[in-house]
Amino acid sequence: MPIDAPAPLEATAGTVDGAKKRPQLAVAVAQYAPGADLAENERLLRENVAVAAGRGAKLVVVPEYASFFLPDLGPELVRNAQGLDGSFVSLMRSLAREYGVAIVAGLVATSADPERFANTLVAVDASGEVVAEYRKVHLYDAFGAKESDWVVAGDTSAPQTFVVGGVRVGLQTCYDLRFPEVSRRLVDAGAQLIAIPAEWVRGPLKEHHWTTLLEARAIENTVYFAAADHPAPVGVGHSTVIDPRGATLAGGGIDAGVSLGWVSLDVLEAVREQNPALELRRYRVVPNS
Repeated sequence: MPIDAPAPLEATAGTVDGAKKRPQLAVAVAQYAPGADLAENERLLRENVAVAAGRGAKLVVVPEYASFFLPDLGPELVRNAQGLDGSFVSLMRSLAREYGVAIVAGLVATSADPERFANTLVAVDASGEVVAEYRKVHLYDAFGAKESDWVVAGDTSAPQTFVVGGVRVGLQTCYDLRFPEVSRRLVDAGAQLIAIPAEWVRGPLKEHHWTTLLEARAIENTVYFAAADHPAPVGVGHSTVIDPRGATLAGGGIDAGVSLGWVSLDVLEAVREQNPALELRRYRVVPNS
């Protein structure tokens, strides 16, 4: 059962000790299992966005491979890849307008290679416009899997971010979490919240890796995280919203559900003043290629 963080007292603008508090951003992570039925995947997207919006969310993050998924990657995913003008992104845009929310989702997208697809994140704003697109840089060639057999890696160009409710959101996905420089580049680009759709495959210690790495990335970058995974039995679940101190604001277990937490720029600034690690760092991140 997912746990929503209670609405904070300062969720709306007001004054505390004479200081004006900024509105907070309600962020939902939707944990569910897309499959090989395109129509069912679209139904799941609609259902989860409706639930999140009904709870007050203004940003909804759904899993990687939300448009189409099979546990064993293969030619069927290539055949079901879509462009950003396809039915799945069209539905995202329609739902965003209908519910007045921004949406981040993983898409099995077409690529220039006819035998491989692009593992792509798409972000749409509340007006239904596509505001960011990110192609997964680090492919899951680990733990016995070889995603690169079927997926074209994205390039290491400028980090992808967009703004919702005054909060700058960065995009990364799944296996990227094991590479701390990805999150650091997003923070260097101004990200205050990182959205991470995932299909974090179950296995020995994998749940521990997922939760530990999310907390570490949040702490070392003093940044919020909103991570949406697939539920069991394929994914580890434990979708979560984490604050810049590494504390879990909201999250679920291994079953499907929607969890809601609040992002506060006042809290973010206070944490970064207390722990100015970003200012004290003496190294910068430079892409290999």
